[in-house]
Amino acid sequence: MGPLKGFRIIEMAGMGPGPFCGMLLSDLGAQVLRVERHGTSADVYDPLQRNRLRLALDLKDRDQVAVLLDIVEHADALFEGYRPGVAERLGFGPDDCLGRNARLVYGRMTGWGQDGPLASRAGHDINYIALSGALHAIGRPGERPVPPLNLVGDFGGGGMLLAFGMLCALLERERSGQGQVVDAAMVDGSIALMAMLLGMQAHGSHCNQVGEHFLAGAAHYYDTYRTKDGKFMAVGPLEPQFYAELIAKAGLDPKLFGDRGFMSAEDGPQCWAELKPLLAEQFMTRTRDEWCAVFAGSDACVTPVLTLEEAPRDPHNRARQAFVEVAGVPQNAPAPRFSRTPAAHPAPATAEPAAVKELLSQWGCSREQVARAAAFSAQRAVTAEIAS
Repeated sequence: MGPLKGFRIIEMAGMGPGPFCGMLLSDLGAQVLRVERHGTSADVYDPLQRNRLRLALDLKDRDQVAVLLDIVEHADALFEGYRPGVAERLGFGPDDCLGRNARLVYGRMTGWGQDGPLASRAGHDINYIALSGALHAIGRPGERPVPPLNLVGDFGGGGMLLAFGMLCALLERERSGQGQVVDAAMVDGSIALMAMLLGMQAHGSHCNQVGEHFLAGAAHYYDTYRTKDGKFMAVGPLEPQFYAELIAKAGLDPKLFGDRGFMSAEDGPQCWAELKPLLAEQFMTRTRDEWCAVFAGSDACVTPVLTLEEAPRDPHNRARQAFVEVAGVPQNAPAPRFSRTPAAHPAPATAEPAAVKELLSQWGCSREQVARAAAFSAQRAVTAEIAS
């Protein structure tokens, strides 16, 4: 099931953006074979590992790399997240793989990209978004930049960009008949996510100080506020008619709040600083549930700030079935949704030998190739069990 049904993709196991890319592709129907190193164990509770069959190979062993290349002959795509040059050194770089399968799409996920002064340097999400300018835009006025978890670099600017790039290359292959290499760098993806703010800066409406932009929480009408019970509400009416509804529903003085500083680059910051504590004081007069009742059915763009534990129980999320249970644990449902080719319910990752053999046979691997892959995988599994 899913719109990617029939696509055969090899995932060279890694961390963060790579598994996220694998989850996106497998959620939507692609057959993703996850090639893992010695001693790696599946986490049935981890959404980033779901829907994949797992094959254990020692990539420092030339014979086992040869098994991987045999499988590459039957795949549509492969993606890896090693530093530049590592896959080449191990014997399954782009030239090796495209030499065996000229139609292959070869995806590369790195932080800094395949070239440039930093290409070989280590880094993590916070470093990539720091260099892109994204991190500097997030934080409270007068304070330090605040890391937005690892959502911008690893996932939005990394794994999602890689999945998008690979699908674009697969579409192009249908016209040209040729594969190619997709160089997805988290710093590039982070810069792409900043497109709107780059445009604002070009028009002189973006602030260069931490937390001074209205979308960064500087404005009173785009921020979170603590409630009487110590919880929070999110406020974000960016349009005048919605802002007017916030004023009316929250019981604010329209003469004091009105449109003063609303979306204004000139007197905005001064008004925001004046009005924010007043709005914060107002939200402290009721509990979160009481405010939810006040804004129920409203276009004031005010919502409760839910915890990860609360989000699956939210009425809207429940109605949309935005969360699903996998191995008894709530996880994100596959997204986006498709009217004619819906995604199947996610399943935990598995290394079941029979399932791996069946998959490789379906891909067109010969009996000998399937047997060699199964033998090496079983050997690695036994070694891992002994080591543990």
